[in-house]
Amino acid sequence: MGRRLVPLTLDSLAEVPLSCRSCVFWELDPVNGEAAIKAGQAELEKESWISAVLLEWGSCGRIAYVDDAPVGFVLYAPAAYVPRSLAFPTSPLSPDAVQLITARILPDYQGQGIGRTLVQAVAKDLVRRGFKAIEAFGDARWSGPGCVLPADHLLAVGFKTVRPHPRYPRLRLELRSAISWKGEMEVALERLLGAVQKEPSLRPL
Repeated sequence: MGRRLVPLTLDSLAEVPLSCRSCVFWELDPVNGEAAIKAGQAELEKESWISAVLLEWGSCGRIAYVDDAPVGFVLYAPAAYVPRSLAFPTSPLSPDAVQLITARILPDYQGQGIGRTLVQAVAKDLVRRGFKAIEAFGDARWSGPGCVLPADHLLAVGFKTVRPHPRYPRLRLELRSAISWKGEMEVALERLLGAVQKEPSLRPL
């Protein structure tokens, strides 16, 4: 199988599931997000967000391909570009960290190291850009696919709680340790990325 990672761009955004392309949970504040959905503008707002982040900050995602088929992706950005993060009781993110927004791996490709490769690519990218950590808001009561990653899975892949909360703790992963993940971390990471799968497949258009 041929494997490759490519940066997420406006051209490759079509390779992301429609449910994710039209989701603006993180990209807009709650009021504007609801308005965009009601107006049928969520997908356009997502494209505008990707465009702005790419122009102003740089690469903010990776897509994984196996034999030219998209099988997973990861999205990340500084808190300044993630308005919804301010609505969480454990905000703000640390100034030396970038937020892990979302990540997915298709069920058929879990356990093959693809998730590890994606996150390590993000870690290496952010280290080069001077950041020290990835942070995420976890859901301590996670019961199914949603926009907030399950806290227990984040803890399982090496994140540490930096601000506890009964529902939405803020967790942190030091980047240099992420780059050297081995063994059980790979298995746990695959569980994390597979746990938030919303669609049965990533379908290229």
